[in-house]
Amino acid sequence: MAAPQAVSVGSSHFIRRQHWLDPFIAELDVALQVLAGQAAPARPNPAGALGAEPEAVLTKPETKHAAGLMRVNHVGEVCAQALYRGQAAASQDATSPALFYAAAAEELDHLAWCQQRLRELNSRPSLLNPVWYVGSFTLGVLAARAGVARNLGFMAETERQVEAHLEDHLERLPAGDGRSRKIVEQMKRDEVGHRVTAERAGAVAMPVPVRGLMTLMSKLMTATAYRL
Repeated sequence: MAAPQAVSVGSSHFIRRQHWLDPFIAELDVALQVLAGQAAPARPNPAGALGAEPEAVLTKPETKHAAGLMRVNHVGEVCAQALYRGQAAASQDATSPALFYAAAAEELDHLAWCQQRLRELNSRPSLLNPVWYVGSFTLGVLAARAGVARNLGFMAETERQVEAHLEDHLERLPAGDGRSRKIVEQMKRDEVGHRVTAERAGAVAMPVPVRGLMTLMSKLMTATAYRL
């Protein structure tokens, strides 16, 4: 039985017992905030204020290409939020949820930065974000049910693949798009930190078929999100 909670309304106090649905309602609230673009970053945008430094003028094709890449990155952060919250919610130990929630907090910064850059490029997030979120949260729950070491291993492998993905984007971004580049560079540094943290916490390597399936799913998401 969940512990009762004291709730204050005006000058009155009453006892409210936590309902078993409360955690699900809380997760739904987070999902709605993420999908509605209401995420507020805790850290300043690494690209700085728009117009603070001289920037190269991008051509229309360059702007469209940069927006496509940043939309893919934004989708990746939507997936990261859902994945890590799913892994934390279904975790089978008492310590790793804090690790997943800490990573999700930094990914929330990435989410907000990518969304800000999309607005600057006069573009929008992926129309399929709700699908990505639900699928990733489900995947996170399944990873957690595989045990603590594999749950951490799934995080480490996810971050390893994201690092490679971001490195590819740094090579493909237009040469004059310094703002997107600064954001992606900081994202990559954070992802490396998440991978190392998971490895030090006891992550085990994912089986080859699982790694291959993760790569295939990532390619499908990337190809779709670039356009939609």
